[in-house]
Amino acid sequence: MQTPTVPVAPRTPALRSRLPQVGTTVFTVMSALAQQHDAVNLGQGFPDFDGDVRLIDAVNDAMRAGLNQYPPMAGVPALRAAIAAKVEALYGHRYDADTEVTVTAGATQAILTAVLCCVHPGDEVIVLEPCYDSYGPNIELAGGTVVRVPLTPGSFRPDLARIAAAITPRTRLLIINTPHNPGASVWTRQEMQQLAELLRPTDVLLLSDEVYEHMVYDGRPHVSAASVPELAARAFIVSSFGKTYHVTGWKVGYVAAPAPLSAEFRKVHQFNVFTVNTPMQHGLARYMADPAPYLELGAFYQRKRDLFRQGLQATRLSPLPSEGSYFQCVDYSALSDLPEAEFCRFLTAEIGVAAIPLSAFYAEGFEQRVVRFCFAKKDETLQLALQRLARL
Repeated sequence: MQTPTVPVAPRTPALRSRLPQVGTTVFTVMSALAQQHDAVNLGQGFPDFDGDVRLIDAVNDAMRAGLNQYPPMAGVPALRAAIAAKVEALYGHRYDADTEVTVTAGATQAILTAVLCCVHPGDEVIVLEPCYDSYGPNIELAGGTVVRVPLTPGSFRPDLARIAAAITPRTRLLIINTPHNPGASVWTRQEMQQLAELLRPTDVLLLSDEVYEHMVYDGRPHVSAASVPELAARAFIVSSFGKTYHVTGWKVGYVAAPAPLSAEFRKVHQFNVFTVNTPMQHGLARYMADPAPYLELGAFYQRKRDLFRQGLQATRLSPLPSEGSYFQCVDYSALSDLPEAEFCRFLTAEIGVAAIPLSAFYAEGFEQRVVRFCFAKKDETLQLALQRLARL
């Protein structure tokens, strides 16, 4: 007689985390809370309006024309040529479309790939806090050490002396972001020139996150690293079509870098995503023939910024400068002593407007009683949010 087999419960083996400190992001938490309380979501940074129908049509036309198979690994040649032409026209630096421009699956993939291609275990990477939340985990995945240098609180300007003091023989990469998320500051040409002088005697590479490049206000220019020859020679420059054309869910961006850097970038890129959505690339290439949509973007968002800032005058929130990006930080210290995350939960649940605590952009959760709003919204969305905020 055969002995009955005792059922064995399935077992998932334990996994040692590559990112043990990472949990659910504050953006996910606040968006869920906003949905729960039917709040106006000014937290997560994406538009609540559609992109240009001409761009949608261009992508649809590409799909119907049969452009649906793998494109070249580095990107559709017509799109890379359009990117190179745009960068040269705006910033005066000519990148070779064949060897120095790579189309990516959004800026976040571009940043991770740039980090992975140049950072080795034991290397140090300087980031300027507050900063986009992917920088630190990207560096850790590469085995590097994150070196955090604070921007000046309130103005979020770079402190070049502190950056210089942070550079050691182990420094491999410096990551900058202009226009800045979350602080909405924009680096000046003088600051970029000072950075070039600081890096001149070093072998430190630069990653310049310029996804908000076309969102600059009050007549100030965006000073791309591409426009400073010494920086362009050592920089990965990242931008995003999703941000520029109001289609963040498409996840298409690009990296421009000197040929030796691009060659190493592409080695990682080809085994990371290999390539990017074909019809979207063809649609974007066609749409870029008209520069007006990105040239007019600053004026488009400045009007929304001004509408939002004017409405804040009816509240006890104090707006900080917003020189670029589509974010507005506010100081709520005249209103509450709550920590930033708790104040955001109060705003969402009791006032009906979601924001993001600035402390979420600091590894150690630096508290300044400042929160960030996104004004990339329909006018009626902003007006509704302002009506609710006027209760403060």
